[in-house]
Amino acid sequence: MSPEHFANIAVHVGSGTIAMAIGLYMLARRKGTPAHRRWGRLFCYFTLLVCFSAAVGTVFFRFLPLFAVLNVLVLYQLVSGWRSAYTQGRGPAAIDAAWTVIAAVSSGVLVPILLAAPGGASMVVYASLGALAFILLYDALRWLFPRRWFHALWRYEHSYKLISSIFAMLSALVGNVVRVGQPWSQIAPSVAGTLVVAYFFYRLSRQDPVRHT
Repeated sequence: MSPEHFANIAVHVGSGTIAMAIGLYMLARRKGTPAHRRWGRLFCYFTLLVCFSAAVGTVFFRFLPLFAVLNVLVLYQLVSGWRSAYTQGRGPAAIDAAWTVIAAVSSGVLVPILLAAPGGASMVVYASLGALAFILLYDALRWLFPRRWFHALWRYEHSYKLISSIFAMLSALVGNVVRVGQPWSQIAPSVAGTLVVAYFFYRLSRQDPVRHT
């Protein structure tokens, strides 16, 4: 392993550890406070560093199909989830449409590469591609929604995308570290993330002012 490759791995592992620690800490803390926003910015910075180092590793050092897909998934959800909190009730803007198109094109480029990879794509790769396709489809269809819907929807979008980013990184960690129970052990973080999303959706539904009018 070259010094450059080792340095990139060190940056990736270090920033990923910090990002996941911040993300899990934020899940347990009160939402919508100034502290939540400060921690959220830190989470975004470190996750961007995770994605950048992953892209460098994928392009220049070693191509791993699963981590290529997870990188696109995490980066897309991170930026899109941050944008949901930024635009809030205003709904998506032109830059959000451009971001969706970029992610869709990137995914389209990845698919034939994944299929041509030695041994083909694994079940976990297909599951990750399915998750990415789902969120891209939703983000395309939301342009048909009445703008007033986003006064409530943005919180659900923000929660889903950022929580999913945390657990996608956990899935990548398990894929690299855990050698037993694959591929099920690698799917476990995604299942846990889905349960956490469902819990926060339930909490949001209880807080939704429209629900109580």
